[in-house]
Amino acid sequence: MTETLMNAADRWRPLTELLQALLERIGGELPGCLGAGLTVSHSGRPLRVLATAGIAEHLVPVQLAHGGPVAVADATGEPVTTDDLFGDRRWPGLTRDAVIAARPEAAGLSTVARGAVALPGFWDDSGVFVLSVTLDRPPGAETLAVLRRYAKLTETTLVVAETATAGDPDQMLDLLASRAAIEQAKGAIMAVRQCPPEEAWQTLRRASQEFNVKVRELAVALVEYLGGGSADRPDGTPEIRPSARARHAAERLWSAFTANQGVSRSGGWVSRPRP
Repeated sequence: MTETLMNAADRWRPLTELLQALLERIGGELPGCLGAGLTVSHSGRPLRVLATAGIAEHLVPVQLAHGGPVAVADATGEPVTTDDLFGDRRWPGLTRDAVIAARPEAAGLSTVARGAVALPGFWDDSGVFVLSVTLDRPPGAETLAVLRRYAKLTETTLVVAETATAGDPDQMLDLLASRAAIEQAKGAIMAVRQCPPEEAWQTLRRASQEFNVKVRELAVALVEYLGGGSADRPDGTPEIRPSARARHAAERLWSAFTANQGVSRSGGWVSRPRP
């Protein structure tokens, strides 16, 4: 048994090291960054800490227990920024005293923490993550831009990890096909709503819940509805065939956009900015 556990640890070490390097690189690009964290959830389970760098080792677990940018980003599906991590009214339970009580060794570090940013993302139908950073100053405009740039790499890494855990090549192909469809649908939503990627993803996610269909099926149905043909997919990946319910949901979703934004179905989008 011990040998099996050691082999498993050796097998996952490259992934752990990759995630650690990713977070350290994020921190290195942001002036005043004290730490960065990656939390994940799948199939509605509670968020858990997957990797941290710097002060995030102490602060992210406390946020999961007492609230904070990470928890709010996960709950809303939207980026969260704050100039005052321990004084923000959105999470009154997150205080320096709460950090010290949970992590006495972080008492000195918590006194220099000021700003923070958390960015939600996804890697499949039900897998979500939050990238977060803590700063010794209020975050600038570049902070969120840096996190968005690294979100793609994070998504890819988590897809590989999910597939490696299952040990099923067919599942990897399914994930690749799903991601391709979702990215196409997100692109269409971003174009018409003039919104960032995470908002487009949340739009798909909420619609899938409202109409009780899988996100991947809704995404393909939306792309096919707009294009009048089959959705593109990576070579060798399986075809995703939307149900009648998914196709109805796609039509309803796009009709709502058309009514509110002035959009043509055929791709010649004439979108107006959201009020």
